[in-house]
Amino acid sequence: MTTLTIVPPHREGEAGWAHRLTADVPGLTVLSPDPSQVEDALRTADAAYGVLPADLLAAAPHLRWLQAPQAGPPPGFYYPELVAHPLVVTNMRATYTDHVAEHTLALILSLTRGLPRYVQDQTRARWNPDWDPKAVVPLSEATALVIGVGAVGAEIGRLLAAFGTTVTGVDARRTEAPGFSAVQPVETLDQQLADADLVVLTVPHTPTTEGMVDARFLEQCKRSAFFVNVGRGPTVRLDDLDAALAAGELRGAALDVYETEPLPADHSLWHRPNVLLTPHVAGAGPHATERRYAVLVENCRRFLAGDELINVVDKSQWF
Repeated sequence: MTTLTIVPPHREGEAGWAHRLTADVPGLTVLSPDPSQVEDALRTADAAYGVLPADLLAAAPHLRWLQAPQAGPPPGFYYPELVAHPLVVTNMRATYTDHVAEHTLALILSLTRGLPRYVQDQTRARWNPDWDPKAVVPLSEATALVIGVGAVGAEIGRLLAAFGTTVTGVDARRTEAPGFSAVQPVETLDQQLADADLVVLTVPHTPTTEGMVDARFLEQCKRSAFFVNVGRGPTVRLDDLDAALAAGELRGAALDVYETEPLPADHSLWHRPNVLLTPHVAGAGPHATERRYAVLVENCRRFLAGDELINVVDKSQWF
């Protein structure tokens, strides 16, 4: 008997997953315990779905596989005991690719067409057109640097290329992608920042990327550049970004993720006229729950058959 335990708390839409998995994966026993019973359920579990803190990991002596419920789980998910444990971790990467990429293009188009200022004018019923040609950045004349050319970054680059944008990328693993003129190793980042009109960050939160966008990073950017982050909040030092914007070292910025979430109400980024903020909703869209279930059920079938799992994580790098 192979057993998978769904660890509470359960996310929206997951309430019926235990029954569905039992029907969809014959031979798999699925437990969905209350919080008070989760330790008992894990004692015989071969696999688990959810967030597994250290005390629950210690209570699961037979565990061989953990399916993370997100593409980039929250800080603290990959603690030392989990990284050292022989179990395999898989994640939900590539389940929200189209949603995040389209949201990113909406942010970019808003910045390059000067929409943040017009939105603020609208709230004041203020008619204030700006016909200065320099107020708009044509995407067909722009160069975009996508930092992190995974599924989301690659799709963002493909969409930008359709506008005629020259798209380059840096990535730790990938060397090419459709629509990109080049994908270079991360060691080339500084020299590429100096040429980019759009800097788009999609990297996951890892020990290497935490705080990578700091004062030094921002000093390498063109003063006329726009900065966009749709990856993970802890990769960007918000105070350094705010200081760069205040000093005119960037033309503007758009963020969907933040070092602290929710973004504190007293943070000055809320009030900058050249900044567009959305509350970590780039992945919003139809079918998200079903896409996550599809990854889980596929991996359950593979686990039961002894086949290689999809979306396997390098635990030491958290992705």
